Amino acid sequence: MKKIVGFLLGILPFLAPAFCQDDHIQRPTLGIYFFFNDFKTAANIRATSLREVLRNSQFGKLKEMSPGLALNYMTGLTKHFDISGMVTGSFLDYYTPDGRLLGEDNLLLEGDVSLKGKLFSNRYWVSPFLQIGAGFSKFRTYWGAIIPAGMGFQVNLFDEAFFIVNAQYRIAVTNSVSDHFFYSLGIAGNIGGRKKGSGRSVLPQD
Repeated sequence: MKKIVGFLLGILPFLAPAFCQDDHIQRPTLGIYFFFNDFKTAANIRATSLREVLRNSQFGKLKEMSPGLALNYMTGLTKHFDISGMVTGSFLDYYTPDGRLLGEDNLLLEGDVSLKGKLFSNRYWVSPFLQIGAGFSKFRTYWGAIIPAGMGFQVNLFDEAFFIVNAQYRIAVTNSVSDHFFYSLGIAGNIGGRKKGSGRSVLPQD
């Protein structure tokens, strides 16, 4: 599994020349994100139900969440679909699948490759998106697989940078990891230049 994820992350930069053909398609970007892991809300949902959590407001408090930093690479496949690779790191006391804490802080390392479906192309200032992918999780000696699924929006900053807000539910695939929510806020900048002759037209078409 680690070799597959590493391979997918490794080939991301080589996908850009094949797909990024005009200004309405996401150019290759590199971003940095600040995020929070929320295991408490996910544990409450597992213990009861989503309906009960919503009805009784059993959401994890900010002080119960674990902050971290992430790096992200993103490039466009089409005007409405991007591929994204992210690596995250945070120090925390891990929640086991049955809701217990292990009792010791350590580095939680996660990585994923995701497909983003945008409502609008980069022609627009703001574009909501849905996202789903596959990835890995490592805490101490425990490795596992996750499926990140979520939504967010990105703000186009003069076609050179992007402000991105994202909320995910990271679904445990293996029994060595736990479901959790992932809330991120980041800024990404273009690292790939425009192709010659790919400037915007007066009346761009989606």
